[in-house]
Amino acid sequence: MPTDHPSRDDSPSRSSGRLLLKSTSIVSLMTLLSRILGLVRDVVFARLFGASIVMDAFIVANRIPNMLRRFFGEGAFSQGFVPVMARYRERHGHDEAQEFVDAVAGTFGLLLFLVTLVGVVAAPILVTLVAPGFVGDDGSFDLATAMLRFTFPYLFFVSLTAFAAGILNSYGKFAAAAFTPVILNVVLISAALWLAPRIDEPGMALAYGVFAAGFVQLLFQLPFLAKVHLIPRPRWHIRHDGVRRVGKLMLPAIFGSSVAQINVLLGGVIASFLGVGKISLLYYSDRLMEFPLGLFGIALATVTLPALSRQHANQSSSDFSETVDWSMKLVLLIALPAAVGLIVLAEPLVATIFYGGEFSALDVELTALALQAFAIGLVGFSYVKILAPAFFAREDTKTPVRIGVVALVVNFLLSVVFAVWLTRAGSNAAHVGLALATSIAALLNAALLYRGLRQERVLRHGSGWPLLTLRVVIANAAMIACLVYLHRPLDWWLAGSIMQRVGWLGLAVTAGVIAYFAVLVVAGVRLSAFRLHARG
Repeated sequence: MPTDHPSRDDSPSRSSGRLLLKSTSIVSLMTLLSRILGLVRDVVFARLFGASIVMDAFIVANRIPNMLRRFFGEGAFSQGFVPVMARYRERHGHDEAQEFVDAVAGTFGLLLFLVTLVGVVAAPILVTLVAPGFVGDDGSFDLATAMLRFTFPYLFFVSLTAFAAGILNSYGKFAAAAFTPVILNVVLISAALWLAPRIDEPGMALAYGVFAAGFVQLLFQLPFLAKVHLIPRPRWHIRHDGVRRVGKLMLPAIFGSSVAQINVLLGGVIASFLGVGKISLLYYSDRLMEFPLGLFGIALATVTLPALSRQHANQSSSDFSETVDWSMKLVLLIALPAAVGLIVLAEPLVATIFYGGEFSALDVELTALALQAFAIGLVGFSYVKILAPAFFAREDTKTPVRIGVVALVVNFLLSVVFAVWLTRAGSNAAHVGLALATSIAALLNAALLYRGLRQERVLRHGSGWPLLTLRVVIANAAMIACLVYLHRPLDWWLAGSIMQRVGWLGLAVTAGVIAYFAVLVVAGVRLSAFRLHARG
């Protein structure tokens, strides 16, 4: 069990724990590269398009396939596929695993193609459903529809990419799959900087870029699949036992994923009525919040799900519990200070990263407010990423669905209440209410998932939680004091040069990180306390 003291356990499980931590580090490193390029991409978008009709239209057109990828890609499909793939790896031979992969590729691929074809044909209907506020004479509806015809096929490519990633992750090969988002960012940056100035409708360059990126991402996976000798040879085989098992797990998981995506959909519907640019402002703030979430929370979840699936397949309940407990401690250690940092440094971050070109001073203020609202829920978002897989790995997809429905209802009701209240009050920041509602729902979702694991006696905490929590709180207080001491008003950030902003923000972030970890070390926290000894 993780403790506050170094362990002297020299058993083979110790090396398994180090391997899991190493895998998390690899995924985090790849994700860091992707997130950095993602920020560069968003800076390019902000400078070239700002919070405009063009950007609003692209976000809507890109949101639709990205919502569906949660069903067919790394969402419901991965939650159904990875546990079954892990079972085939642990209990069956390579030939049976190959047959299973072939059957999934053929069956899943054909269904994906049909869905993609329908989406391209029905683009106007889809835009009307997800952004009814676009229907009018400002051109946003026609632009979003034209973009969607090119962004929707990304669903086909990225879902097959997620299928390949599920195979690789099941065999402990995390780097290649984690690198694929880098390709998307590079292609989109190139499309915005090189292609957009050369065509009549610059915004369409972003849609073309999404299509091209999906195709390249899928091709990138093939050499790595060859290394594990599992290149799919698609065959329609819907009656294959493995395919039926994946489908059985996917059905409730699709509903569970749909709960989260309905949250996104409803938020987008409401935001489309709040005026030009509000969708863009929510996008930019969400992207900054997603940086630490993707860097650590999603990376940890990506590595944890296959490990938990193997532990469940091997009936290692104590190791299963220890892995979840270990993950929760790491999230507390990293996600809480990240959330605090985003709240305190919201305006400096937005001003440094996005301000300039088409992105105005008012855009900075409104984006920073939404970022602070999103940051409130960062710990909740992070815990959901690691607690939900504890259900999926045990092939229980129904419980997270029931919990997700509760979070959905709360999110929708709060979104409507906050948006109406702020709009009637004459606020130009009604979009902030949507971000706050999302955060509250995430915290509730995490709390209910945690309660479910405790009630089922799946999760049993190791020692050290009260003391670790106290140490983390004290370290966060020290970090806040450091950041407040280095505070500069927004006018200073807007008036300064880019080098001044980058330099002072870098100083503040570095000082805050040093203060946080220095206090942890002085308080007695050691890296050895976070070694995992579970058999992965």
